[in-house]
Amino acid sequence: MTGFGARLVEAVAARGNLCAGIDPHPGLLDAWGLDRDPGGLEKFALTAVDVLAEEVSVVKPQSAFFEAYGPPGVAVLARVVEHARDRGALVLLDVKRGDIGSTMAAYTAAYLGEAAPVRADAITVSPYLGFGSLAPALGAGEGLFVLARTSNPEAGGLQNALLANGKTVAQSIVDEAARCNAGAAPLGDVGVVVGATINPGELDLTGLNGPVLAPGFGAQGATVDDLRRLFGADLPGVLPASSRDVLRYGPDPVALRDAVRRTQASLTG
Repeated sequence: MTGFGARLVEAVAARGNLCAGIDPHPGLLDAWGLDRDPGGLEKFALTAVDVLAEEVSVVKPQSAFFEAYGPPGVAVLARVVEHARDRGALVLLDVKRGDIGSTMAAYTAAYLGEAAPVRADAITVSPYLGFGSLAPALGAGEGLFVLARTSNPEAGGLQNALLANGKTVAQSIVDEAARCNAGAAPLGDVGVVVGATINPGELDLTGLNGPVLAPGFGAQGATVDDLRRLFGADLPGVLPASSRDVLRYGPDPVALRDAVRRTQASLTG
């Protein structure tokens, strides 16, 4: 099967680089007039995926908001992932898994590969047990987005800490991902997560040869100009992620679709 990086390049060429989050936050369920129960979750998530997965290259369900409802919520998540892929979108499942040995292998088996019960095209992973702990997932041949420099304020002290070699922790993660992507064309399968609200110049991404997931666009305050200052004018390989800024226009499918298209247009204007 074609690698994730190549599939992503093809999808972005066809549908643009917006990554649309599907985050069934309790406040959004309230705003849509839905109950905070598995039925409300299902209505929200399937309405969102029916619209978003036909408009964008990548959808990003946030697993925690589904898991909060127990087994019924996980069943809804599985349906969302399946429906999104059926409608032509790549699915980046935001699970932020990270562990060692057989446990990491089990996480990988849960989400990546043909036999996975909830089969995504890529997942988010945490390298903070050491980048090498991700080896089972790195060998799966699917997409990974490794947390490098995230947008939450609490992250700076750890991720900008200096190592003995003079690099920051975040830069060392980017460099490890770059090694995984060396020689891949048109793009490697191992991406990094870099918040759209960080300061320009904090990271050198020039050798990554992989995608960048950029949360913080929209509701968290980052603008298109911020994205271009941080990642370059044409946003090569960058997936700006937006969820609440788009989802707040539901439950009307027409309004939701219009919001997605406006956001897409702002990234290319």
